Amino acid sequence: MHQFLYVHAFLCCLSVAHSFCPSQCTCVVHGQTDGAGSRSVLCNDPDMSDIPLNVPVDTVKLRIEKTATRRIPTEAFYYLVELRYLWITYNSISSVDTDSFYNLKVLHELRLDGNMISMFPWESLKEMPRLRTLDMHNNRISNIPAEAIPYLLNITYLDLSSNKLATIPSDLMDIWPPFNGAPASANTAQKVILGLQDNPWFCDCKISKLIELSKMTDTPVVLMDLFLTCTGPENLASVLFQRAELDNCVKPSVMTSATKITSSLGSNVLLRCDATGFPTPTLYWTKSGGSPVNNTVQESPGEGIRWSILSLHGIMYKDSGNYSCKAKNVAGKAEATISLSVAGSISTTLPPLSASTETRTAIQNTTFILPTDVQDSAIMTPGLPKTVAPTPIPKKPKNTPSNNVQNTSPKEGKTQQVETSKNKKPPKSVKDLKIVEETSDTAVLLWTADGLPNDAPVKVVYSPYGEDDAERTMETRVGSGKVFMEGLSSGKRYSVCLVAKGSAAAKDPCIDFDTLGNEDSQLFIIISGIACALALPLIGLLVYKIVALYCKGRNPNLEEEELEKESYVKFETISMKQRTLNAHPTELWGRRQTQESERMLLCSRSSIDSQMTYKSDSSRSEYLC
Repeated sequence: MHQFLYVHAFLCCLSVAHSFCPSQCTCVVHGQTDGAGSRSVLCNDPDMSDIPLNVPVDTVKLRIEKTATRRIPTEAFYYLVELRYLWITYNSISSVDTDSFYNLKVLHELRLDGNMISMFPWESLKEMPRLRTLDMHNNRISNIPAEAIPYLLNITYLDLSSNKLATIPSDLMDIWPPFNGAPASANTAQKVILGLQDNPWFCDCKISKLIELSKMTDTPVVLMDLFLTCTGPENLASVLFQRAELDNCVKPSVMTSATKITSSLGSNVLLRCDATGFPTPTLYWTKSGGSPVNNTVQESPGEGIRWSILSLHGIMYKDSGNYSCKAKNVAGKAEATISLSVAGSISTTLPPLSASTETRTAIQNTTFILPTDVQDSAIMTPGLPKTVAPTPIPKKPKNTPSNNVQNTSPKEGKTQQVETSKNKKPPKSVKDLKIVEETSDTAVLLWTADGLPNDAPVKVVYSPYGEDDAERTMETRVGSGKVFMEGLSSGKRYSVCLVAKGSAAAKDPCIDFDTLGNEDSQLFIIISGIACALALPLIGLLVYKIVALYCKGRNPNLEEEELEKESYVKFETISMKQRTLNAHPTELWGRRQTQESERMLLCSRSSIDSQMTYKSDSSRSEYLC
């Protein structure tokens, strides 16, 4: 009996708690045919300055409108686990915490229009995975960071009109068709409504995709208002997006060195692509499946041009596939694909076995071709894979010694001597001494090294012929290959020798040479003077021709042809012709084909529950419903 009373009291308390309504709010329970109900709470007291904390936990729709509330605190709606509609409209909200909407897992619609929000915590949207409608028009938002893009992927109704946006990230447009690359058949299944009017747009390449979208007629993305206008730059002020033509704004265009490449196994491959566009596009490579590829080098030789080279070293079968070179700038993106095929087979040599010299030689000279399915493993595993076995080697008779020279026939012994003489390395030495550029008091000695290391020391010894007491020495390295001797006497014969450490030659190499006499030097000076006298007029004539060509100027058509030839990719430009769009703005709206479902979405802000309580006299009617 007592237990029954306790349960009854608990149910009564729970019923009272559910039926309790904040003093400054109005609560309404909407009955349904199955006996269940949903609760709506409206708080519109002008004296309310804080978000109410005692809202019934079974509330499905909460409206806080026309109050003095200035801030949405952390976890303000944590206990409202059934909340699907949250409207905080036309208050004085200027601060929204990052965790303000924590635990709103089933929230479908969030409206914050008519406030004074300048900085919105976009990362807070991840707490609302089912959110589809986000209305933030008539605030003070001036910037949408690129970090906000992942949190807007599932939004199908986004209203950012009547804010202070001058630009938006180019990547933001890539999450919606037709810029996201989704098939056209899939785009028609889901409409996206965007409200971007009444913002001070600066019309440049950064919003070129938005301008392009405004000129499209049949797309899954529907603009609430087609009359988007430019505020800047000065030459485009007050110009409709449909009539705006952007200067120096070109989508990327990509060209590859080849479309299909077949290369042999283990070789090195270089894949190149070139891109043009303005602003200068960035390039990156991906392999089949979209995985990024490193080992790339890229450079921009000029504005609007960039090339990239992908280097693949020692390719294997796993390196075959499609490699995509992707170019991207704020005006758009493009890509080109190169298909790489790997051909050939791997050869491997068996390791030496403990057998006779003849048997070991036969095994080492045998090459085994591996099947395709084990070739990759052969590269990674030293030695021969287990899947390949050599041909059985016949055993020698027991009485036949393996390394007995006496049992070798004369012919075999002669063959071994020939092979030994062939395998004998030539002696290490310095040779090919040569004197060049001798004058009356200097000379240059050249030589080559045969088998000696470059850092081996070498001594140069020279003296007048027959005068050993006047001998001089110089020390250098074998790798230098030359030495400059000075302080020589004119008209004399000299002898020079090279002494290299580690040389196996029987005798140090030497050479004799004569220095020039004074009369030879004078003749050399006279000949040099005559050559200069003949060269000066030719240089003057060449300078005259260069100056004449410079003054004449270059043909701009030839410059363009040369640019196209060098880059072998033509620039894609936007036409500068005047558009024949002379219709009145109301006619533009009238020509738009709007389905009834779209009209219902466009009219959602003018429903009975969300009538605007303030509208300036200068603003026009936003919807024709």
